[in-house]
Amino acid sequence: MNLIAHWQVVSASVTGKSHEKQNIPCQDAQGYKRLSNNQLIFAVADGAGSAKLADLGANIAVKIALFTLEKQINSVDIDIKNIAWEDYLKDALNAAKIAIEAESIIQETEVRELATTLIIGIATPELVAVAQVGDGAMVVEDKTGNILELTIPTRGEYLNETVFLIAPNAVENAQFNLWLGQPKYLAAFSDGLQMLALKMPEGKPHHPFYSPLFKFVETITDETDAQEQLMGFLRSPRLTQRTDDDLTLILASFNP
Repeated sequence: MNLIAHWQVVSASVTGKSHEKQNIPCQDAQGYKRLSNNQLIFAVADGAGSAKLADLGANIAVKIALFTLEKQINSVDIDIKNIAWEDYLKDALNAAKIAIEAESIIQETEVRELATTLIIGIATPELVAVAQVGDGAMVVEDKTGNILELTIPTRGEYLNETVFLIAPNAVENAQFNLWLGQPKYLAAFSDGLQMLALKMPEGKPHHPFYSPLFKFVETITDETDAQEQLMGFLRSPRLTQRTDDDLTLILASFNP
């Protein structure tokens, strides 16, 4: 069996009801890639609601961060436990920020018009390394059934204010977490889901939210069908009655 196939992943982003009413595109973005040696990289971005090109900023952040992580990981051939994961994550955040700044020049607009949050991570059978700027969160369940938050939403100075990648010192002040353990399931999501997925304000995982989702990703047989099912879940009244924001969710299961 191909070892890479041991990571089962499904992800989706859907436009929130408020954006649909205003004919605004989804300002969330997400992506992932399976690498060799059972390594998985992933990213979630949430463009600022007030930014005119938020969707573009979010998509650039995800694309460049994943490209940078993959390039870094593929450039080394050493024991993965000895890799400076935080440096890799910081470099990927910086690369994404620089790419957004460059795009603002091309678009002849202020960089704030491409403002976005960004969560990026690297998962292996032995660890999860994650970095986050802004809101949303990353959660892991280990082999013994413990569900832990690896990041929590980062708030700004005022209530309902978040931090964006374009902010001064955003990368230096980002959350970084290296969790050494055996991941069974992973979930990364944008802030549209955090009131359902987390117990706020402390940011602890709300266990009933994850149980059916983790069972779902573990039993995937067709990725296209699974993505359609996940999009259906994100558009379901259970969620849309509680939030009108864009929704993004990445789910992963590692089956040794």
